[in-house]
Amino acid sequence: MDTSLMLPPRPDRRWTLARQLGVEAAVVRFWGEEEWWTYDSLLATKNRFADHGLSLDVVEDRPPMTKTVLGRDGRDEEIETVKRLIRNMGRVGVDVYCWVWTENPVGVLRTTDEVPLRGDSRTTAYDHEQSERAPDYPVDITEAELWENLEYFLDEVVPVAEEAGVKLALHPDDPPVDSVRGVPRLVSSVENVQRILDLHDSPNHGLTFCQGNYAAMDADVPETIRRFGDRIHFVHFRDVDGTPEEFVETWQDDGPTDMLAAMEACREVGFDGPIRPDHVPRMLGEDHRDDAQAGYTDMGRLFAVGYMTGLLEQTRPTGDGRAE
Repeated sequence: MDTSLMLPPRPDRRWTLARQLGVEAAVVRFWGEEEWWTYDSLLATKNRFADHGLSLDVVEDRPPMTKTVLGRDGRDEEIETVKRLIRNMGRVGVDVYCWVWTENPVGVLRTTDEVPLRGDSRTTAYDHEQSERAPDYPVDITEAELWENLEYFLDEVVPVAEEAGVKLALHPDDPPVDSVRGVPRLVSSVENVQRILDLHDSPNHGLTFCQGNYAAMDADVPETIRRFGDRIHFVHFRDVDGTPEEFVETWQDDGPTDMLAAMEACREVGFDGPIRPDHVPRMLGEDHRDDAQAGYTDMGRLFAVGYMTGLLEQTRPTGDGRAE
């Protein structure tokens, strides 16, 4: 497993902090960039990371896909852009594409970003009852139609990913509820995730295993890692306390999940891909700002990397094949 950090496409202090921590793998999100899925853009980005001692292993960003999810006119053009992205990733040698489905069009929702944790650090939380007081999102689509649209999308892109040698890594819905503001969601339970994987029995069609989402689903995280095994291509290392309808983001070392057991399960199934910290509390002196939205401030991620490094060392196999 390679500890990685989500970083912007151009160097800043976060790149320097990553290298000082010993992180060598990057996950990119193209904040502020347009048409970043071209060959030249991806090549320049990959080489830029390499010039700073970082391997670009994951693209965790998406071209527009709302028409694709909703089955509207123009979806074929959107899908062609995704195919172009995947082919270009293969050409430049970026192996993993993290994508979402029914987070489109509503997005990731939280109802507060000021919940106090230890030492008056602050975190995000979600309350479904509060969220659902909002007007329904202005789309009209059924769960059955979403399944049809998802199968249509996968039929188009999985063969391209196989040809390009790129691993598709589907992220769960966040929050993992059945419907948000009138829009059904599909990637909200272990059973639905299995159904999605079964749509294409391909090693290139797999998962971003976001531990916090599976914890919110009330899944046994280590057992679910073992269940999905080699279909896991990327891991988000985070935890939550609560249910899909009401949860609080926790410190990585202070939630209900046995994080050491989760690491051990990843080792057991042979996962050897990128794993990054996700959704950390905001610490002393860190303010809200556009380039560090709630959950992505720096100091909590530094702590998480150190914690992850310790767990990885503890689970590293010895010469006789056993964990240390």
